[in-house]
Amino acid sequence: MAALRWIDENVEKIIILVCYVAMAGIIFVEVIRRFVFNEQVAWSTTVPIYLFLWIVWVGCAYNVKIRAHLRFDELRHRLSRGGQFACLCLDGALWIIFSVIVIVYSTEQVWLSYDNFAIVQGTDNVMQWWFYLATPFAWAVLVIRVLQNFAHDLRAYLSGEPLQIKTNIFGD
Repeated sequence: MAALRWIDENVEKIIILVCYVAMAGIIFVEVIRRFVFNEQVAWSTTVPIYLFLWIVWVGCAYNVKIRAHLRFDELRHRLSRGGQFACLCLDGALWIIFSVIVIVYSTEQVWLSYDNFAIVQGTDNVMQWWFYLATPFAWAVLVIRVLQNFAHDLRAYLSGEPLQIKTNIFGD
């Protein structure tokens, strides 16, 4: 149970960190190789772009988790408690509807790349679908985060605790 809780708390951060370090490392090494040794691997300009997909979409899920996504907090803060809860429910519903649309269409892109054996430019055996999988994966994680937030909001609303309207990206 403790391991699952740790994964739940850190999965997005780990994926973002690993992809960012890999992306920065590839770029750093290849810039040195290009300007110092006059050589460069062919995939060094494409793999970082594909890794960026993982960073962006998993980062989106993480920002939903910590409630740092784009919202109109100033307006919500002035609403009644019921209005605040209704806005939080509307947020969740819209996130889930949009997520389903993204997951359906991005999964089609993953299957298309998989079926066509599309490889990353400049490589012989790195498949594009490995990177395109970032979109449906991260949006599925986003749905989980929305449902977790809704469960927290519902408990807070029913128990009379304050609703989490104001957020701080740097912690509570």
